[in-house]
Parts: sequence; C-alpha cells; structure tokens
Amino acid sequence: MSKRRFPWGSTFLVGFGFLGISLIWPIFNQFVPLFLQAGNAEFNAQLLAEGRAIPDIVGFGMAPALAMFIMTWDNIINLFVQPWVGERSDRTWNRFGRRKPWILLGMPIAVLGFVAIPMAQSVLAIAVFILITNFGMALFRSPTISWLGDLFTADERSKANGVINLMGGVGGLLAYLGGGALFNSLGRNAPFIAGAIAMVVALTVVLLVVREPRQIEAAGPDPERDPKKGVIQNLKTVIQNPDKSGLFVLLGILLWFMAFNALETGLSSFAVFTLGISAGKASIYAATVTFSFLAFSVPAGLIAVRLGRRKTILIGLTGLTILFALGFFIVQNVATFIGVLVITGFFWAMVNVNSLPMVYDYGDERRIGAYTGLYYFSSQSAAVLGPTLGGLLVQTMGNQYRWLFVFATLFMALAWIVMTRVKEKRLA
Repeated sequence: MSKRRFPWGSTFLVGFGFLGISLIWPIFNQFVPLFLQAGNAEFNAQLLAEGRAIPDIVGFGMAPALAMFIMTWDNIINLFVQPWVGERSDRTWNRFGRRKPWILLGMPIAVLGFVAIPMAQSVLAIAVFILITNFGMALFRSPTISWLGDLFTADERSKANGVINLMGGVGGLLAYLGGGALFNSLGRNAPFIAGAIAMVVALTVVLLVVREPRQIEAAGPDPERDPKKGVIQNLKTVIQNPDKSGLFVLLGILLWFMAFNALETGLSSFAVFTLGISAGKASIYAATVTFSFLAFSVPAGLIAVRLGRRKTILIGLTGLTILFALGFFIVQNVATFIGVLVITGFFWAMVNVNSLPMVYDYGDERRIGAYTGLYYFSSQSAAVLGPTLGGLLVQTMGNQYRWLFVFATLFMALAWIVMTRVKEKRLA
C-alpha cells in the first residue's frame, strides 16, 4: 500500500483550533498575576531601592505564594474536567460530530468568564471569573486536541503537531503583541475583549472546515472498554503495563511542565516587579519566546521524524536545563531577558511539539480521547504544582522572582533523568 502524502493544507486548518485556544492563555498568564499582586509594598520597595519604575496598575497587593496559588485554581478544575471530557468525547456522536459539540458547549462559557476578569473588583470576583473561564475552556480543549489522533496516522503526528503548534504559536504571538499594545493604549479590559473575539473567530473556522471521521476504532473493538472508566482507571492501565515507557512519559510531562509553567506564570511578575519593565512592554517582550517557538515548531517535528521523539525531547531538555541555570545570573536587563526567551522558545519546541505524540505512541489507537485526557492530567497537575511551589520559593527567598530560574532548572533536569528510562519507539 502506498503511503499517503502529508495533508499540509488541512493540517493548517485543523491548527486554527489550537490557535484559538492559544489566544487566551498568554493574555491570562501575562496580566492576571499583575492584577493580583500590584500594590504589594515589598515589590514597590525593591523597585525603588534599585531605581526602577513602580507599575501603574490597580491590583490587590497579594504576596507571591497566594497569587501563584490562585493562578492554579483554573488548572485544578482542568484536572477533573479535561480527562473526563476526553474520554467522553470518544463516545460522542451527534449531528454536529464527535469533538465539535464540546467546542459549541464550552466556548461561550469561556468567553463570558474571560472578558469579565479585568472588571473584577475583589479577589472573590476575579477567582470566580477565572474558574468560569477555565471550566468553559476545559470542556473543549481535550476534544479539540484529540483531532491530532483522529485525523493523522502515528507516523504523521509529530509533523502534524509541529504544524498545529505553529498555529498555536501564531495565536500566542498575536496575544502577547496585541495584548501588550492594547493594554498600553486602551487599558486593562481591551486585551481580554480582543482575545475573546479572536478565539471565537478561530474556532468558528475549525467548526466549519474540519470533517470528523465517523469511525475511530479501525484497530477493532476495545475489550477493555468500560463506559465508567475515568482518568484514574486509565492511569492504572498505564501503570500496570509491563512496558513502563508510557508511565515515564507521563511523569516526564509532569516534571517539564512544572518547570515551564512556574516560569511562564511568574514571567510577567519577574519582568515588572524585578526588572521594572512596564506591563504592556513586558507582554510584548514575552512574545519573543513565542516567536522562536513558532519558528522552530515545524522543524522540531521534522527532527523527531529523523532522530526519534525521545532523542529530540532529551536534546530540548538538556538545552533548557543549562539555559535556565545561566538565566538566574545573566538576566539583568531587557536585552538579556529577551535573549534568554528567544533561546527558550527553540529548545521548548523540541520538547513540547513531541510530548502529545509520545503519549499516543504508548497508548491505544482506539482510545485517543482517553490518552489525550491522560496527557492533560499530567500537564494540568504540573500547572497546579509548578506555580504553587514556585510561588512558595519566591516568597521564601524574599519575594525575588529570580529564583524561578533555579526552580525551572531543577525540574527540567529531573525530567531529563526520567526520559532516559523511556524506550525509543521507531515509526514506520
């Protein structure tokens, strides 16, 4: 049987789903921590002592540990909702399709919560709006990403995920650059309103153009199929597998996302409260990591086709570990800040682009949604643990966000150790 040509055009169209999702998180992660912490007297004192500007942002004056913990509340919801939805969407089919009904359900909920975040007048209000946003997003993120497994064969997935992450990078780049410019010119509400509108447009494209396959069980019936199975049972199946590679992949994902999420969540706080950069400019500078990730996302998938996913990820983890260790010492101004972010994007593409395809490699082709759910169980657990533990470290070390580089170095190194235990799975 001849091998089909890779469907580049339709892959870019599928990528609009991830573009839409990626428009929201940069705005969320860039500005919400600033809203929570602006007005903290210790940050202001540190900035004045170093001759740097105090940010002109109205906030709630929180300490880093509490602010970073609040930033994880959304991910706690995702821990429970996304794996369940991923499993459930495998068994969904109605006139809209299999994954599309979940987009239609979750998108309006997410939009309503997201645009309300900057309008919150209290900690309770902003927490509620965050939870509403993330409940809506959790309803359709796993189904949307499950198309990687539905629409592409095993040997196409790294390449396809490279394209999809490229589209996600475009969304992130638009969010950082546009969000920063809108924040500077029109105020705190503008990035959230614009981001919500852009997400709706991108996801509408996906809903109109993607044609979902009716059957996803080409490998035959699943004798272990249990409609009551949840993420814990799926995780037990992975743990009980004699080949522990799948378990090590999930553990590696947990560790490297703990490192990256802690640094990503604290990035705007580091820029504003340590380097004295304005909030709008910090968002624009943060776009550099997304730009380099975008530029390298497709090559990262192609490298994995040649070297294998495991080796590619190990190269990325090695680079990130060294870079973050150096970053603790060298990031002292805008130039070094941008330089480290650019290099981070290149190495992170090698890791992130190949993460989900590796989960599918050691999973079950008949249960793509379930294994997508396990991927998000690991990554969302990291999104809770990473920022929470990172925030505690920052507060313990005198409210100095620079210590997040040490935190990220440690967990990237641990992820590297775990990935050496994974057996390479060569693709045809």
